[in-house]
Amino acid sequence: MNKLFITGRVGRKPETRTVSTGDTVCSFSLAVDNRRKGGEDQPPTWFKISAWGKTGEACQRYLDKGKLCAVVGPVSVSSYEAKDGGGTKFSLEVRADEVEFLSAREQSDAAEPPAKKPVPDGFTEVDDLDESLPF
Repeated sequence: MNKLFITGRVGRKPETRTVSTGDTVCSFSLAVDNRRKGGEDQPPTWFKISAWGKTGEACQRYLDKGKLCAVVGPVSVSSYEAKDGGGTKFSLEVRADEVEFLSAREQSDAAEPPAKKPVPDGFTEVDDLDESLPF
């Protein structure tokens, strides 16, 4: 089974493109901390993430640089020759089956508070609950 569960911060603004088949894919990088118990922190491990279809559309809409998210999906390794002559480099790539947005939503100052739902007939509105209630 090849399924990776990672949580990290988005490294750059996600980019969405349409491939020749007409499908859309959203690509972004994710930095995963390598904290060691009782030791020094290591540099983060970077993953390239590709999210397809509806998942990719949601990523494009809700993710931005620095946002925290969790990604689940299969991982693959690819290699390439470094442009600076540094030899062969390796890249970890995840095809996101699931993405969970973990950062709080940003609210604009102009946003209106949510409207109160009407109280059904026969019920009364409760502003403060009695702290002595056992539930």
